[in-house]
Amino acid sequence: MLDLESLYKLNYPMCIICSKKAGKFDGCIVNTVFQIVPEPPMVTVSVNNECLTHQYITDGRAFTLSVLAERTPLEFIRKWGFKSGRDIDKFEQAEYKTGRTGIPIVLDNAASFIEAEVVETIEVKTHTLFIGRIVACETIDEQKIPMTYTYYRDVKGGKTPRTAATFIAKKKPTDNLKQGANNMKKYKCLMCGYIYDPAVGDPESDIKPGTAFEDLPDDWVCPDCGVGKDEFEPVED
Repeated sequence: MLDLESLYKLNYPMCIICSKKAGKFDGCIVNTVFQIVPEPPMVTVSVNNECLTHQYITDGRAFTLSVLAERTPLEFIRKWGFKSGRDIDKFEQAEYKTGRTGIPIVLDNAASFIEAEVVETIEVKTHTLFIGRIVACETIDEQKIPMTYTYYRDVKGGKTPRTAATFIAKKKPTDNLKQGANNMKKYKCLMCGYIYDPAVGDPESDIKPGTAFEDLPDDWVCPDCGVGKDEFEPVED
């Protein structure tokens, strides 16, 4: 039996990983980071192959990790975790400093940081494991409690983007569940192109199949990029 929901009991830190390429910066949220050896100290992180940050780490051969605190606002996480650097400049209003490798270390909402140089990469289907030798690390604020992935999901009610290593696809509805929802309008996210299909609903957000877009809760957000309902438009037949 594969009870994939049990994997949510594993505790990962919520971090912002950053790198640089050709003088430009990019970063995103990751939640699968851990130390693998004590001497020299090394960490590994899993990054989706399609992410822009993946390209930057591959080119720059180094990265920084800012460990986020429990009080980090969900809106901040949506910006770094659900939106792409191809579309917005995430550093425009961010507080950060550059480390020994010249890569930004995001200070906003951070409890600590790690800076590492890539020594090995391992490709695993849709993701790459970047193994890095730590060249610098520091506690930024002793009063801030690092946020685990479990805390993000269970306490803050955070969602998991489809590019995350921890994303678990929900079962598709049966034909019986789809009946009655086929005539409902689909809606498209103007930010990322995600299509809300009433016949499918949004299982990740506990939205059942057969729920019309108009009946979604006011605080529902796009599961792929985190924008609100006002950023959607009907899909023309």
